[in-house]
Amino acid sequence: MTQHDKGVDELVAAARDAMTHAHAPYSRFAVGAAVRLIDGTIITGCNFENASYGLSLCAETVALASVNAQGRFADVAAIAVTGGAMDAADEAVVTPCGRCRQIMNEAEQMAGRTLAIYCATPSGSRVSEYRVADLLPHAFGPADLGIGPIAKS
Repeated sequence: MTQHDKGVDELVAAARDAMTHAHAPYSRFAVGAAVRLIDGTIITGCNFENASYGLSLCAETVALASVNAQGRFADVAAIAVTGGAMDAADEAVVTPCGRCRQIMNEAEQMAGRTLAIYCATPSGSRVSEYRVADLLPHAFGPADLGIGPIAKS
């Protein structure tokens, strides 16, 4: 995706800002994520590493867990992710890890709508748009267990 709308720019900018708060002293790889809800609200997250490594949390998971903690998991509409090596000039587009792709699949199925996933360079100069199915084909999720989208009361 070479040109995108103001809403995508805003979402990517929020992910870039979240990336600056990453706690990544071990990998030195900062990641930020931003989740846009159907009403336009943006919730962010950043990676949060732990000395035991396995207990680290990815930015996308932090952001989506924050959305869920507010009771808004069914309101997810789009997600932006950006990241890269700290203090490096690398401008590669970062995509979510496998675990985060599975969490995004959960969000998409529970929301009952296709989510746009925007993956960006650390500067935001390049943005690639994906769907969850592009990132995680043949995914296992709530529908496989007979669970549908979250009903709004």
